[in-house]
Amino acid sequence: MSLLSVEKLTKSFGGLTAVSNVNMKIEKGELVGLIGPNGAGKTTLFNLLTGVYVPSSGSIKLNIDGNEKELGGLKSYNVTKAGLARTFQNIRLFKDLTVLDNIRIAMHQNVKYGLTSAFFRSNKFYEEEVRLMKEAEQLLDIFKLTHKKNELAKNLPYGEQRHLEIVRAMATKPVILLLDEPAAGMNPNETLELTNTIAQIRKDFNLTVLLIEHDMSLVMKICERLYVLDYGTLIASGAPSEVRTNKRVIEAYLGEDV
Repeated sequence: MSLLSVEKLTKSFGGLTAVSNVNMKIEKGELVGLIGPNGAGKTTLFNLLTGVYVPSSGSIKLNIDGNEKELGGLKSYNVTKAGLARTFQNIRLFKDLTVLDNIRIAMHQNVKYGLTSAFFRSNKFYEEEVRLMKEAEQLLDIFKLTHKKNELAKNLPYGEQRHLEIVRAMATKPVILLLDEPAAGMNPNETLELTNTIAQIRKDFNLTVLLIEHDMSLVMKICERLYVLDYGTLIASGAPSEVRTNKRVIEAYLGEDV
């Protein structure tokens, strides 16, 4: 079975249907893009997958090593515990905390001590805090942010804030990473660095990645498959070479020059 299976997923807000009968399958290890014009329903679909919205109908199933779990209707923190982590189109860091503390907070869903141990500062509490600190610093080292670990997140350059948000999502130890317009607002050099970071994440952490992105050079370079949304409905799917020549996709989104 597919790692993530979406069947007839629909979300309506009153009389407006933002996502309509969407079917998707994502296999383990894939890097898949979700594209379409503004207002097509891409972020709404991400919000459904990650528990921000409850589906009006349909199912979202995550299958890890034969253990299938329905994600539709779960709270966001339970979706994260199940193995899905995301970034946001608008950066949502804890801007008045340090880079290191942003990572440590994300790791706390996996701590192995309870409230009592935390309150009384037991040996288990200190052992776990030391472990989390080491793992956080390892992540920052991998993503070349160690020298900024004591900086407040709000003081980082824009591109590094984008990277930090990805690292924070990685700190939850996901099996699927969802990136919502990670290259938004970046200059060409930052976009190239981001492209390399996504490739590194996938390789080093054996991750599955689903991303929304308007930068077609990035999408066509790194994605193996694409899904295309328009007015909440999937209008095409397939390899980038197939999608870029699809007449409906050209008319709805890409134009003739891609």
